[in-house]
Amino acid sequence: WWCSVSLNNVTYRREFSYTRGFPDEKSQFKIFIQNQKLIPLSWLHIQDPWPYKVSPDDERILAPSNSSKFGYLTHLLSLRWYERMQKKFNFIFRKRGIYTVGPVSLVSGDLLGIFENHKSSETSECLTIFPALCDLSDVYLTPNNPFGQVRSNYRLFEDPNQPIGVREYHYEDSVRRIHWPATARTGKLQVKVFQHISSNVFVVCLNVSTMEHYWEGIQPKLFEYLISISATLIKDGIDAGYQVGMISNGCMTNSDQVFRIQPGRAPNHLAKLLQSLAGITPMTNTSFERLLMREVSRVPY
Repeated sequence: WWCSVSLNNVTYRREFSYTRGFPDEKSQFKIFIQNQKLIPLSWLHIQDPWPYKVSPDDERILAPSNSSKFGYLTHLLSLRWYERMQKKFNFIFRKRGIYTVGPVSLVSGDLLGIFENHKSSETSECLTIFPALCDLSDVYLTPNNPFGQVRSNYRLFEDPNQPIGVREYHYEDSVRRIHWPATARTGKLQVKVFQHISSNVFVVCLNVSTMEHYWEGIQPKLFEYLISISATLIKDGIDAGYQVGMISNGCMTNSDQVFRIQPGRAPNHLAKLLQSLAGITPMTNTSFERLLMREVSRVPY
């Protein structure tokens, strides 16, 4: 009977300071183990699978497993009635990718250890490691300016039916733009500012094929380098005020479909683009040229 009720109301929970980061960054996580019943646990054995790419800073903490990709974060302890235990660890984001932590396995039993009760928790967390950013000054790019022409202070296309405000007059402004009521109120020449009907769009097109033919394999270093360059271009484009999108013939993790992300400038758009690059794989089901011809008509001008 003791064995059958030993794992009732026993909870295991992880709490991360950050679940996303760049390579070589450090973060913390806490583990909460609680026995929410009157019956104590004389012993409790916990095995929590952890990928080595996001392992604790001291990898010796992880017990070996039958896979070279992950180890077990193990705990062997006892809990009194309604006792709660907390443990803190530091871990390192080591290599680009999206990794799953868990599910955890709990084992307990009677006082003498004759019988065992097993329980598996389905809760798991995803940790994302963004691509490393590189210095574009060291990269040879064929275009003289990969971000297009130098931005002008004024847009070419504005809608005169949609005024959005006023500003001070500059010598190059047309007299037709002067806002006379605002000029009379402020005592200085004021001109109208209209809603822009065109936007600066920047789309990164990533070809994940590092060889001429897909059956020839891949070059891992070149593949990671292309992803780092794409991530740097995306970040610089967002910082420069562009609406940034991405097209790639690479498939996402656990997927066999290529993807595209429409240009945008939402607050979380940069994280969405970097997370897509974090989960991209060299697997592709179409040629880069065919993908471009199909997707170019969907890119907004």
